[in-house]
Amino acid sequence: MPKRLAALLIAGLFILSVPLTLPAAEITQKKRPSCGRDFPSDDLVLWNCVRLKKGQTLDSVFLDKWKIVARFNRIDRRHAYPGVRLKVPVDIHSMTDYTPLPESYPPAEKYPKFILVVLSEEFLGAYEHGKLVFSAPIATGKDTNKTPRGYFRITAFSQKHTSSKYFIENTKILYPMHWALRFYIDREGVSFWFHGRDLPGYPASHGCIGLYDEAMQKEYYRYPPDPQLNDASQLYKWAIGGAPDDGKLHALAEGPRVFITEEMPNEEIRNPFENPAGK
Repeated sequence: MPKRLAALLIAGLFILSVPLTLPAAEITQKKRPSCGRDFPSDDLVLWNCVRLKKGQTLDSVFLDKWKIVARFNRIDRRHAYPGVRLKVPVDIHSMTDYTPLPESYPPAEKYPKFILVVLSEEFLGAYEHGKLVFSAPIATGKDTNKTPRGYFRITAFSQKHTSSKYFIENTKILYPMHWALRFYIDREGVSFWFHGRDLPGYPASHGCIGLYDEAMQKEYYRYPPDPQLNDASQLYKWAIGGAPDDGKLHALAEGPRVFITEEMPNEEIRNPFENPAGK
């Protein structure tokens, strides 16, 4: 029997041997591109496509595993509404703390703190001397509002930052950017930040890099009622370390280095901060 055919048969048997018990959820076969946004690492995980039906939420369908499904789809509970299709890992029990990023990143070995952002994966990783200590799904720039690519550094922080230009939809409330870490100011004086925001499962920002902040969502959108996802505050506290924080805008000396790349870098990439542009 050809090796490829044998492999496909084994994969098929594996899927059948680990049935999903999803109450009244509509399950379809894996099919591109009709199950949310595609990410390069999707091909490394066996998954089924599930469409949420009327009255269903991430919590009600996936019970104590809802955070795994949210993380894998780079989506928050507010955007997982009826009609949305989600990729659900077949072996969901092994997917706790799922990340597509490498456990080690050699170019970051000489730095105490380093942030790697891979745009095609909509994921970031926080590294300490090249070892991954924290990773998170993100929402980056959409369409022409591209997130800057290249080498940067965290230079300022603001726990209760707000946008000076954009509003919460259908309101006159400036969009909250809590747990904000500034990494770039362009030639027009526009600042780009890591901060808490909505995660719809695809690029959606005006160029900033957003992370889970369910406490902010409850405050401004009244959902979810029980905030649990807080990646924005986790990254923020890790980045600023012991710097005094009164909630206002402050400069950050010797902040973490940041490398933003479209595709997953390989281990042979040279240290990006040997380039003067990264200083």
